[in-house]
Amino acid sequence: MEVIYLAGGCLWGVQAFIKTLPGVELTEAGRANGSSYTLEDDYDGYAECVKTGFDPAVISIRELMEYLFEIIDPYSLNQQGEDTGEKYRTGVYSEKQEHLTEAEAFLRERADYDRIMVEVLPLTNYIKSAEEHQDRLDKRPGDYCHIPEGLLRKYSG
Repeated sequence: MEVIYLAGGCLWGVQAFIKTLPGVELTEAGRANGSSYTLEDDYDGYAECVKTGFDPAVISIRELMEYLFEIIDPYSLNQQGEDTGEKYRTGVYSEKQEHLTEAEAFLRERADYDRIMVEVLPLTNYIKSAEEHQDRLDKRPGDYCHIPEGLLRKYSG
């Protein structure tokens, strides 16, 4: 199993979607690449993300990127749906350079590359979200989510 961190706005919906994909073996709601965490800062500089464990024999980085692009507005900076702020930015983070190279290649091959706001960066730090945020939409299906319900269940069998 390999691990990549995918940010696509509010982590609740991203986790609900990502965990339905073929080859995804685990998901965990969290936050990536911030500078500090205190009760006063509320995860200063972090992007809400989903730690994604996947089987590379079943699903590739390119395919994960294609799926991510189904649920995000790749042209929006620090906003997805009604959620605004730096923590709702879109991005792909990894400790493996090969993952970042593949993700960047996917972006560069797109005709709209110059408009895309998805960051591709090495993972510098990660914080697991509180238990109340893990699989949140399963626990509270009526909560707001920027991803349409049909997409959340598109690949769930």
